Amino acid sequence: MTPKRKVGRILIVAGSDSGGGAGIQADIKTVTMLGGHAMTAITAITAQNTLGVQTVHPVPTDMVVAQMRSCIDDIGVDAVKIGMIGSAATAHAVADVLEGLDVPIVFDPVMVATSGSVLADADTIAAFGRLIALATVIAPNLPELAALGGEDAVRATGAALLVKGGHGVGELIEDRLIAADGVETRWSSPRIDTPHTHGTGCTLASAIAEGLGRGLALRAAIDRARLFVRMALHEAPGLGGGHGPMGHQEVRLDCNLGGATLNQITLPATDHAASFAFYRALGLMPIVDSEGRYARFESAGGTTLSIETAEEIGGRPVVFLECGDLDRAVLAARAAGITVDDPVDQSWGWREARLFDPAGNALCLYTAGENRRFPPWRLRCPD
Repeated sequence: MTPKRKVGRILIVAGSDSGGGAGIQADIKTVTMLGGHAMTAITAITAQNTLGVQTVHPVPTDMVVAQMRSCIDDIGVDAVKIGMIGSAATAHAVADVLEGLDVPIVFDPVMVATSGSVLADADTIAAFGRLIALATVIAPNLPELAALGGEDAVRATGAALLVKGGHGVGELIEDRLIAADGVETRWSSPRIDTPHTHGTGCTLASAIAEGLGRGLALRAAIDRARLFVRMALHEAPGLGGGHGPMGHQEVRLDCNLGGATLNQITLPATDHAASFAFYRALGLMPIVDSEGRYARFESAGGTTLSIETAEEIGGRPVVFLECGDLDRAVLAARAAGITVDDPVDQSWGWREARLFDPAGNALCLYTAGENRRFPPWRLRCPD
């Protein structure tokens, strides 16, 4: 039998969200969709929905510790994600347990919910110091960073700091990672116009933890986690009357880790209108339609299929294999004796390297991120 891939064991210490948008529920969905195994130590039970948090019931500290020990002592842990803590006593008890582990720790210092509800009192925030000192990376948003004393205060602990820019202003969101050695990495992405942002911080931190748990470097884990969050925001189902949940369940074939993923095929079209109508009638949803020469469709499973003027693609299909690291994939192919063109950045936001198989079939190794399914010119869904 083929040996199974090692699954990252991610221990999540956080509160429960009865509405399913944030907290433990978002954490489990994120880790599961990314291929890890989620384990939980629930610190608080909340009654909440998209409009706010109605009631919070902290779980007794000894029960939180018992949940952690139960997972650690039997299943083991590859990474830890910490979210809502519940009380100062629990913060200290969690730190006591984590001091005995040598695994990556991602700390999302949850203080205020997306709705504005306060989830950590002053004593609990003061106790965060021990958790920050143990963390591999701390991921506060801008208000949380201010509550922790600012950038210099957090950096003085020696942990890496990921400053999330979602609470900033402007059309671009900038996230900054300041590594323990002071090296800074910045990510800038267009703001996604949606009110359904409940659980973004929980989701990002859990996605980073899953990446670290499977052995990714921190920057690579953040790259993948940001893409997961953005795809889930695009896929938000629009539930509830306030800040609704994201669409974790719809993020498929979008966050691969380096192995080639077959998720896009382009077919030649001699009559654009006829081909467009044909594939739409088969149940595929059009997401791009460009001047009668190109169109892209999305399937229910997340794969995409395009039609393009036959003359532009030599009259034959092109199979697209998405790679998490295109340059590495090209080098590996060449090392195996395969002739591959150099990667080229395309104006439509993809990076591509073309090649042919032994039978002469056209292939393309590429990376596109969210632009495969959600390019800036994506068609609006019909009402």
